[in-house]
Order: sequence, then C-alpha cells, then structure tokens
Amino acid sequence: MTDPRDPAGEQARLRQDEAIRARQRSRAKVTALLLFALVLLFYALSIAKMVK
Repeated sequence: MTDPRDPAGEQARLRQDEAIRARQRSRAKVTALLLFALVLLFYALSIAKMVK
C-alpha cells in the first residue's frame, strides 16, 4: 500500500485513476453508439412494416 503522504505514489494513483476513467468513457461511448444503432434499426423496421 502506498503512503498517502507520498507524492510519487499519489501521482501514480492519479494516473491509474485517469486511465480507468478513460476506459470507462470509451466503453460508455461504444454502448451509446450500439444503443443508437438499435434504435435506428427498430425505427427502420417499423417504417418498413407500415409501408407494406
């Protein structure tokens, strides 16, 4: 465990936290994109069913 008064340990922890947050943002963007694609697919299918 790192000493909380150790600035080098604190900096390493902050970099690690930033890396984790970046991965979380990336996953959130992919999830949002997939959800949007699914909504568009359902919308297109609904329109196609109404046309028939």
